[in-house]
Amino acid sequence: MGSRGAGAQYNPRPLCRPAHSPTLRHTVRPRIRHGRLWRFPLPSNSALTPRRELWLLFTLAGIQFTHILDFMIMMPLGPRFTQLFSISDAQFGLLVSAYTLSAGVSGLLASTYIDRFGRKRLLLVLYVLFGLATLACGIAPTYGALMVARVLAGAFGGVLSALSQTIVADVVPFERRGRAMGIVMTSFSVSTVAGVPLGLILAEHGGWNMPFIAIAVMVGVLAILAARTMPVMTAHVHAAHGRTALGGIGQVLADPNHRWAFLFSALLMFTGFTVIPYITIYMQTNAGVRADQIPLAYLCGGVATLFTARLFGRLTDRRGKVPTFRWLALAAAPCLLAITLVQGMPLWGVLVVSTLMFAFVSGRMIPGMAIVASAAQAPLRGTFMTLNASVQSAAMGVASLVGGMLISRDAQGLVQNYWMSAVVGITASLLSIAVVGRLHLHGATASSK
Repeated sequence: MGSRGAGAQYNPRPLCRPAHSPTLRHTVRPRIRHGRLWRFPLPSNSALTPRRELWLLFTLAGIQFTHILDFMIMMPLGPRFTQLFSISDAQFGLLVSAYTLSAGVSGLLASTYIDRFGRKRLLLVLYVLFGLATLACGIAPTYGALMVARVLAGAFGGVLSALSQTIVADVVPFERRGRAMGIVMTSFSVSTVAGVPLGLILAEHGGWNMPFIAIAVMVGVLAILAARTMPVMTAHVHAAHGRTALGGIGQVLADPNHRWAFLFSALLMFTGFTVIPYITIYMQTNAGVRADQIPLAYLCGGVATLFTARLFGRLTDRRGKVPTFRWLALAAAPCLLAITLVQGMPLWGVLVVSTLMFAFVSGRMIPGMAIVASAAQAPLRGTFMTLNASVQSAAMGVASLVGGMLISRDAQGLVQNYWMSAVVGITASLLSIAVVGRLHLHGATASSK
């Protein structure tokens, strides 16, 4: 059963029997056998057994782990890059933005073809290319070469994120989607609790390029695992027949609900990224946190989100996606401002603030992404989610640039006006709370929203 790729049973059914069951949705192909007409159910994306569904979610979480770690490791390495390549904070912000803006352009291009290929095949190809681009980051000799490598990594990594979210929305029913997103989003927690601290330790002892090389090795291992465990998902390919690439994009953009979802998604990402890329720089220059203490901040934040991600996922399904998002967005606002005002606080105080910031700012993403995925029409979900990845990447890139332009250094080298970046991010968060009320969630009942 597992070798057929979707976990559905392949028992032949005579034509006189019902072609559908209440728990499995499938297409039916007629065949002649022993003089009788039989129908063979072909698996759909939703026909996974609970065990295979869990394996799929863990595989996607592993892929997201390397993708998120590749992006996150840049931020704590900021002070190293500014010294090594003699660049300003704004130039470092451009290095971060290059990744996200490249992901945005790549996602826009991917929206023309994402629904024309099987999910598994496309995911594996993009993931291998992402691993090679990350390896190129690790061997880049100059700032310019690193910039090119980051652009390539963003081009492949940005599509991976959208593809993973699309697979979750394709496979997992609406009523369990919050929990599924919580499992996949646990990759953020693991990347911060283990990935970033270990990466910084590698950078401390083996040089700044060692974390990128280690990520590339992990990509190779996970790609082999994904090839062996992921089911073949091709049901959407048939729905894409007869629809041109630009026609699919036009259909997505023609839906007002999709346009509101894109705005909501942009605000969701913009909120944190006016502040997050510069946390390590601010902690070391203003808060007096030593370089060897930075991994502790990510460790505490990662441990907290490891638990809160699952908790927020369950709350999303039980209390409703929209109410849970609004509550978490409000809770994240003071944490975002506080992390920009920790100068003069003892280390334990800095760790408490940074841990709360990690927990609530990342926690918003669980109901937030479940909302975005549910706002898409199912036949257009692949194209929608890829366009959404472009919107998110562009929002992160613009937010990083805005944050970099707002902050400055004084004569002593201390970061100034960092709190202004938080105010801009909080404003975006408040707008997202208003916009989410305009979204229609497909598959939701009045009590499950």
